[in-house]
Amino acid sequence: MTTAAAKQQDYTFKAEIKQLLHILVHSLYKDQDIFLRELISNASDALTRLHFETLTNPNVYDADAPLAIHVDPLEDENSDDKWLIIKDSGIGMTAEELARNLGTIAQSGAREFLARVSEGSAAPGDIIGQFGVGFYSVFMVADEVRVVSRSYLPEAEAAAWVSHGDD
Repeated sequence: MTTAAAKQQDYTFKAEIKQLLHILVHSLYKDQDIFLRELISNASDALTRLHFETLTNPNVYDADAPLAIHVDPLEDENSDDKWLIIKDSGIGMTAEELARNLGTIAQSGAREFLARVSEGSAAPGDIIGQFGVGFYSVFMVADEVRVVSRSYLPEAEAAAWVSHGDD
């Protein structure tokens, strides 16, 4: 599936999310590779959710289809541009799910994360995955984040979510 085939939606973040991104980018600077762990963890969760779905509803998806995660670094020979493409064959998301799951951070989780980091009771790297904000660590290393996904649902269309994090 190509990005051109997916409906693309560009997103901007609200003030609280910008504050969260600022903390992630500046507080976790020494642990930049945490983003990769978080993205692979999310891909693994997508595989687990699809596997569960095939067990509870075998008509939805081919239970024999391979579940996989691929990590592919790419570099443009004509520029300094670099990409890291993480693909999984997991449950996928609809355009609405992309907007809900990536475009907004659960308010209670974000607030608690911000409070614990601000008060110094926890280091961001130690608790990042506990609050549903691990995905956003990708903005430590990326100028643009693009997620292209298609839900496992039979009639689902591909959708794309794009953000620059500071919009």
